[in-house]
Amino acid sequence: MRNISKISFEMGRQIGLLIDRNNIIQYVLIGTNREILIPKLDRFAIAPGRLRGLRLVHTHLYAEDITEDDITDLKLLRLDAVGAIKLNDKGEPYRIQLAYIHPSKEKSIDIIEYKDPYNIKDDFNEFIGAIESEIYRAAKERFNVKHGFTAVLVGVYKDKREADENINELKELCRSANITPVFSFIQTKQSVHPKYVVGPGKLKEIEIYTLQNDVDYIIFDNVLSPAQSRSISESTESKILDRTQLILDIFARRAKSNEGKIRVELAQLKHILPRLTARDDSLSRLTGGIGGRGPGETKLEVDKRRIKDRIAFLTGKLKGIESVRNTQRSKRTKKNLPIVSIIGYTNAGKSTLLNNLTNSEIYADDLMFATLDTTSKRLRFPEERECILTDTVGFIRNLPESLKGAFKSTLEELEDSDLLIHLVDISNSQFRKHIQSVNRIIEELNLIDKHKILVFNKIDAISEDDLMQIKNEFKNAVFISAMDRKTFGELINKISHSLFMEGKEIGIISSHH
Repeated sequence: MRNISKISFEMGRQIGLLIDRNNIIQYVLIGTNREILIPKLDRFAIAPGRLRGLRLVHTHLYAEDITEDDITDLKLLRLDAVGAIKLNDKGEPYRIQLAYIHPSKEKSIDIIEYKDPYNIKDDFNEFIGAIESEIYRAAKERFNVKHGFTAVLVGVYKDKREADENINELKELCRSANITPVFSFIQTKQSVHPKYVVGPGKLKEIEIYTLQNDVDYIIFDNVLSPAQSRSISESTESKILDRTQLILDIFARRAKSNEGKIRVELAQLKHILPRLTARDDSLSRLTGGIGGRGPGETKLEVDKRRIKDRIAFLTGKLKGIESVRNTQRSKRTKKNLPIVSIIGYTNAGKSTLLNNLTNSEIYADDLMFATLDTTSKRLRFPEERECILTDTVGFIRNLPESLKGAFKSTLEELEDSDLLIHLVDISNSQFRKHIQSVNRIIEELNLIDKHKILVFNKIDAISEDDLMQIKNEFKNAVFISAMDRKTFGELINKISHSLFMEGKEIGIISSHH
């Protein structure tokens, strides 16, 4: 201590030592006169509920107290402790302050001051071992209480109303993915930070919160560019997801058919490929074989090549599946059966409606993207008439390009549809925006000319007054509860009229001509 204080004083720079629990100095750090920069500590990994196993002891040239930067480093890097050696005007140590993470949530940090630096009786390893045991016990209790994964949600929005709407939707997506949101960090500003989305200060705050509360994920509602993904990953040890990855994860859980699984894996691989980065040294080690001249391939390049090969393989498999489906579709068209597709925002009740209209038992749940695979059933009308009724995957706002491929089979079904039933969850306060989102996607798919019936579902979930107001606003719409078949009369009449009274059969006859 006396030696580093003397050198630090002569240089006019802070000197820091990172010391492990075997009292071996792992790093010697030279800073400026006011601060010290700590390097990446990747080789000293942290287990959940544990500390880093390193303490920082550094000089303070002007006898200043432990600073905010010191405390941020302590929390962010989960150091055992940060010690500041206060120097007097002769460059001699005269006091030491020691900051450490406190196990109780009420008091996250504690600081001890030793007035005689040469006469410290405490056994540091024994002391920090006891502190860590308390932190671990508290973390274990929290882990036993929590089910599934936890996440903090992060979003940057232009105004508060947009923030509330979008964060609520993100919470619903988390529920579908079996993730419990524990806190939301929301910023309202006109543009996102180009590198970190929220800005470096806010990102530090988020990282500290996730570490202190043993949170599994940081989920961004804003779609992260590959560069932003890399920058944020390099600045935090937490697992990072954005809205696209979260939806892809839900797709991966929900896809049941072989085609659905292939499409989701393909979307995931296309999303991952531009985001692959050499995050640590192990990725840049050489994997050239015996006799391989030159430097060989890096692991990163091998990973990229494998992903490209897998994408090519899956694309080939899909072509085979698509040709089979086209054959099935042409057979269906030959039977002259009209096709009705139920479309709508995710969780509007499409699968429930299909089940109750056709006496089927396909899986339905009060979750976003509960069903992904296209399901078709026959719906019979009086006078020996029938049609094919198709349930489709739910739409969502700002559908990312990489996900549109996962929707492809659904979208192809829509092209062959004679009628679209646009189902809307009337109980959702954002239903008008949901209608706009679905209409926008229909427009993008060049399906705007298809005949549509606007159907409001879940009328049992709102008051009579609200229902009357919405009925006045949407005079041509149909109002039902998908759970109650007694409300289906008007809908069935409209479907029948649209298909059979407005020239469906005439259309078939003329096509035979």
